[in-house]
Amino acid sequence: MTQFLAILLVILLVSILAGLVRVFRGPAPAERMLAAQLFGTAAVAILLILARLMDMPALLDVAMVFALLAAVTLVAFVVLASRKGA
Repeated sequence: MTQFLAILLVILLVSILAGLVRVFRGPAPAERMLAAQLFGTAAVAILLILARLMDMPALLDVAMVFALLAAVTLVAFVVLASRKGA
């Protein structure tokens, strides 16, 4: 089980690297925001896996804070994008 979780961590890190490419090369701000959402989702998943592997329940709280911040960031982006369009 530990090896499976370690492989899953590597896959999540590779997805973050793929998101970095989209952040730097993304032609539209919306694509960059989606890549940032990918970072938030992957960070939460990584923290949940690390909490399980390292038996540190405090990481669950950190993962919840990251998930909340990712949602707030998305709402702020949508509000700012709608103001620019109006």
